[in-house]
Amino acid sequence: MIAARDNDRHFTPEEFFVWEEQQLEKHELIDGRVYAMSGGTRNHSDIAGNFLSIIKLHLRGSGCKTYNPDCRVNILNTPNYTYPDLSVTCDSRDQENDLYITYPCLIVEVLSNSTEAYDRGKKFEKYRRNPNLIDYVLVSSDEVAIDIYHKNDAGEWVIVSYRGGDRVELKSINLSLPIEQFYEEVVFQSQP
Repeated sequence: MIAARDNDRHFTPEEFFVWEEQQLEKHELIDGRVYAMSGGTRNHSDIAGNFLSIIKLHLRGSGCKTYNPDCRVNILNTPNYTYPDLSVTCDSRDQENDLYITYPCLIVEVLSNSTEAYDRGKKFEKYRRNPNLIDYVLVSSDEVAIDIYHKNDAGEWVIVSYRGGDRVELKSINLSLPIEQFYEEVVFQSQP
């Protein structure tokens, strides 16, 4: 989640990596500017944790790697770096660098009111340039609702929406399960 631009200085990726190591919180680097990452809610944390445990267990022994939000993703062919809530790579080129991955096949973002428009718009515009990305998953933290931007065999992006009672299909990692499993132990607060 991006909160706000942190300062007006422009960074190269190399400067950013050195600078961020000295910071208390994580930042994304977009077009040379750094943006502080905001904290999330309990629901956000529970949902992201559910995704991580389900996908990590599913991919055990496959050669694919599942990463939590501490792993940077380099937007292919750009100097931009993000921290999605979850990323999966099955590409051996991602074993060459300890600071980030570049070739994810799956990215998951748990939505918040402050980031939803950005995650659906400009962030997806950047991510979808990567030929390895197959599923971009946007997960509501306010209700049982998941939208998947899926790249089909023709290379076209289609949106598939899932709601309560549906079976979620993550074709990038060959996983199908009831949507409720991603929301296990999540309690939604009543809206006033």
